[in-house]
Amino acid sequence: MGLSGGVDSSVAAYALKQQGYDVIGLFMKNWHDTTGLLKGDCPFDEDFDFARMVARKLQIPFEMVDLSEEYRRRVVDYMFSEYSQGRNPNPDVICNREIKFDALIKASQVFNPDFVATGHYCRKEEIAVDGKPMYRLLAGRDANKDQSYFLCQLSQQQLSKALFPIGDVVKSEVRRIAGELGLATAQRKDSQGICFVGKVDLPVFLQQKLKAKQGSIIEIPQNFPGYSLQQESSSLAQLAAPVVYKPMDGKLVGQHKGAYFYTIGQRKGLPAAAQALYVWQKDTQNNRLIVCPAEDLGTDTLRAVDINWISGSAPTDEFQTEVKIRFRAAPASAVARPEPDGSALVRFEKPLRDITPGQLAVFYRGEQVLGGGWIS
Repeated sequence: MGLSGGVDSSVAAYALKQQGYDVIGLFMKNWHDTTGLLKGDCPFDEDFDFARMVARKLQIPFEMVDLSEEYRRRVVDYMFSEYSQGRNPNPDVICNREIKFDALIKASQVFNPDFVATGHYCRKEEIAVDGKPMYRLLAGRDANKDQSYFLCQLSQQQLSKALFPIGDVVKSEVRRIAGELGLATAQRKDSQGICFVGKVDLPVFLQQKLKAKQGSIIEIPQNFPGYSLQQESSSLAQLAAPVVYKPMDGKLVGQHKGAYFYTIGQRKGLPAAAQALYVWQKDTQNNRLIVCPAEDLGTDTLRAVDINWISGSAPTDEFQTEVKIRFRAAPASAVARPEPDGSALVRFEKPLRDITPGQLAVFYRGEQVLGGGWIS
């Protein structure tokens, strides 16, 4: 059981004991550097102490494994690479695929476990297909805490070894159980920020490798081709290449300290104007932010690449689906069309304001996660 020092994994460990499993608590040490951290957020030693207190209370063995080198190489280096190319990464998804359900599983082999469990709010279902087991990933029962979005990159092999003991439980019940058991984590706040790094001052954190650099903020002209949402949408088959914004277009409205540090749809940090302006596009090659008013922000189309289909095989035909473009986004109705190169074109019923390259487009059919790929 991956014990993080939080209430969710604590109650998950208890639930496994109640189900008759022999449970070993395993704490992952994934981060040493404190550069950019907000004081008091996610200190390693505090998390370790809470996890150890829970293990002692539940009377289960407790071990620590240092995965910090793997975490830096697989998660943090990926983050810097994505920001440097103008995309906004999702380290939590990579952490789940590369650390919790890969490096942790490998590190746990010394104990010869049957399963590796986490405190995620999601569910796994086993079905038979052609006489062989297949695993489906389902949303957690608690809609406010559902974390299936973050697990869309898991494979059939990874799911076969995974247990999600609190997937059928709502958060308030988890807190209540922890309180009744007298667990030290019962009232501890949920972690925030980057997975296993914590809440960070993002510009300071990124400046470890990406230096601050002043650049221009350009307001896009409303007659720019491909800019207005009032244009008639093409079919998926006629989807045009991404619009390229030319440096000579637009009006200079201010300066910024690094295009890396912004995200699509962001308002904070932009200059005051007669109309509030939002980030429409990041031109990291020229270190420029392209901005527009709220009513002109958004698109109804995206392309997702490097898609992981939970079943192990991609759909062969165009299909109706619901797509989440962010963890907290509501699922949006769309039509998706798999492409020969493994990508998928997605057309939403209504335009969305904050489709962001580097984030995940996760495909759902009701409560089932079909898969997820990176928005390009």
